[in-house]
Amino acid sequence: MSQGDVTVPRGAGQSILQGVEALAADIRSRLAARSGRLMVGLAGSPGSGKSTVAALLMDAFGTDAALVPMDGFHLANEKLEILGRRNRKGAPDTFDAHGYVALLERCRAAGDVTVYAPRFVREIEESYGSAIAVPPRARIVITEGNYLLFDEEPWGELGDVLDVRYHLAVDEDLRRERLIARHIAFGKSAEDAREWALGPDEANAVRIEAASARADAVVRLSVMRTPSPLRAG
Repeated sequence: MSQGDVTVPRGAGQSILQGVEALAADIRSRLAARSGRLMVGLAGSPGSGKSTVAALLMDAFGTDAALVPMDGFHLANEKLEILGRRNRKGAPDTFDAHGYVALLERCRAAGDVTVYAPRFVREIEESYGSAIAVPPRARIVITEGNYLLFDEEPWGELGDVLDVRYHLAVDEDLRRERLIARHIAFGKSAEDAREWALGPDEANAVRIEAASARADAVVRLSVMRTPSPLRAG
């Protein structure tokens, strides 16, 4: 499929939900054109609004959808310390990428079995196993994360596991502003938040934006300010 744009505007006074309607409509049209479960991926740089958009899509689709964020597959902080990667948590090699791909493959296979996935809790910077249920009735499985468009293994396998992959594109200054605010909201000092956002996060963002050409469609979010740092993607 050739890459296209799904424009998601938000003017003064509009809710973010109104803006996401265009994306939800695109997903509905793809679901109508197939039988079985639709696997949807939302990719984007840190602070681009992935978890915000994913949560609003869940509100739109209700029990027809399930959400499996990539963040649940962060390696534990203890393991990152052992590996010497704690100071760049969030980089591609700080995730259980093979486990993430395998779980999405199980979701794609569907059947009559509920699949359980881990959930990342930002307040403690750790994941809880088997905290998310993907029931058989879910016709849409949404996953969101930074590296859904990477081509190196095992990330590259997601091109076969996911039916459609969107890249969220936002104004870079706004994205960094939101990202810094999120780090502060979760306990970092203003100085540390800025250093992390413009250091490890920015290094990851450069690679993520370079991979955006592999998306099936680019979702352009116009002036979409997040209502709460807790829902910044």
